[in-house]
Amino acid sequence: MCRSIKTLYNFEPPATEQEIRAAALQFVRKLTGFNAPSKANEAAFHTAIDEVFEAGHRLLHGLETHAPPRDRDTEAQKAKARAAQRFGARAPA
Repeated sequence: MCRSIKTLYNFEPPATEQEIRAAALQFVRKLTGFNAPSKANEAAFHTAIDEVFEAGHRLLHGLETHAPPRDRDTEAQKAKARAAQRFGARAPA
């Protein structure tokens, strides 16, 4: 999985359209290998981002769960703790 794409489902507050679009952009970048497409591929690149965004938006709004929503700050702290355990603690800046 692309590490820069974050889980967006079942958070309070819910994922914003900007977060869904950013995930779509990262997904298309991963598929194509382009950070920025050439002029010849620009239209197809942006069309793909729009289509992935729409699919992601429908998916996130169509899913159902009985689990309580997760808190973004708590999940971010857990991720930092996992990273520190995996890669070692960061030196103070």
